[in-house]
Amino acid sequence: MKRSPMTLRGAELLRVELRRLKSEERPRVIKAIAEARSHGDLSENAEYHAAREQQGFIEGRINEIESRLAAAEIIDVVSLPPSGKIIFGATVELDDQDAGRTVSYQIVGEDEADIRAGRISVSSPIARALIGKVKGDVVDVAAPGKTHSYEVVSVRYV
Repeated sequence: MKRSPMTLRGAELLRVELRRLKSEERPRVIKAIAEARSHGDLSENAEYHAAREQQGFIEGRINEIESRLAAAEIIDVVSLPPSGKIIFGATVELDDQDAGRTVSYQIVGEDEADIRAGRISVSSPIARALIGKVKGDVVDVAAPGKTHSYEVVSVRYV
């Protein structure tokens, strides 16, 4: 099984979702299926078929989360000795030299990435270019159409 990095926060969010699916959603849909069954003929019972479909989605998501957690290499960046280098889990502040603005990103696992929330995948081009760099380094990242230059302003392990 290929291990994939995941932050402590990402793993906890998956665990919370898993608990909710198992303790709330699964029992709710089982109850809906039982209620729909009591209405008689299942072949023409839309409520029954909708509940069964929902059950399939819930069970699929439970399996997906359990697989992700089983394959995860959970990294708590706070427990690592601060080296000043950009590593998985670090939050970096960058000066976008082309746009003249400052951006901040946390480097996270693929499943946790959300650019609007400032979390970029460790496998993204910008994260790959940043890994190992330190404050003051300038990094060029090839993007569709042009290359962007970023200066590392700060590196935090939070």
